[in-house]
Amino acid sequence: MKLYKYEGGRCNASGKKIKELREAAGLSQEQLAAKIQLAGLNLNQKAISRIETGERVVPDFELLFFSEVLAVPIDKLLDRDE
Repeated sequence: MKLYKYEGGRCNASGKKIKELREAAGLSQEQLAAKIQLAGLNLNQKAISRIETGERVVPDFELLFFSEVLAVPIDKLLDRDE
C-alpha cells in the first residue's frame, strides 16, 4: 500500500491540531494516551507523539476517540489554522 504524504511530508492532517488541543487542555501525551485508552482505544504515549509529529497515519476511527476525549467535533481536528 502506498502512503501519500500530506503537507510538509506529514502522514496526517490532524496531528498539529491534536497537539494544540492537548496542550490547551493541559494534558501531557501520557495523560492523553491514558484518556484514550479509558475510552476504548489502545494508544500509548509513543503513538501520540508520532501522530503529533506527523510520522503516523491517523485512521478515521481513531479521530472519533480524539474527538470524544478532547471534547471537540471531528472537523475541528482537521482545521487549517496555518
